[in-house]
Amino acid sequence: MIDINKLYRTRDGREVRIYAVDGGGYWPIHGAMQLSCSGWAPASWDNHGNACNSFHRDDLIEVRPRHKRTVWLNVYGRLDDVTAYNDKWKADQSVSPRIACVKVELDFAEGEGL
Repeated sequence: MIDINKLYRTRDGREVRIYAVDGGGYWPIHGAMQLSCSGWAPASWDNHGNACNSFHRDDLIEVRPRHKRTVWLNVYGRLDDVTAYNDKWKADQSVSPRIACVKVELDFAEGEGL
C-alpha cells in the first residue's frame, strides 16, 4: 500500500509527489511525476503503485533512506567469532585475544537485507 508520508520515485527514477491516497476507484493514488524536460505531469496509481497507463516505467518505487556507518570488527580465533563496535577505542577494550581489528565502512538502504 502506498503511504502519503513516504517518498517515491518512478521505476525509471523520476521524482514523484503524492497528493492523496484516498481518491477512490481503481486509481486512488493521485499526484504528479516529473517529466524529463518540461516540469510536472499529473498522474494516478492503484493502491500498489502501478501506474494507470500501460507504461511500467511510471510505477511507484519507494525511496528508502540511506545510512552510512563506520564499524570496527574484532575478529577472534574461531571462524564464527566476530564482534562489531561503533568506535575503535571500544574494540580495543575487548578482553578476548583478537587476531584482527578491521575497519568497515557500511552504506545501506533502510530495511536492506530484511
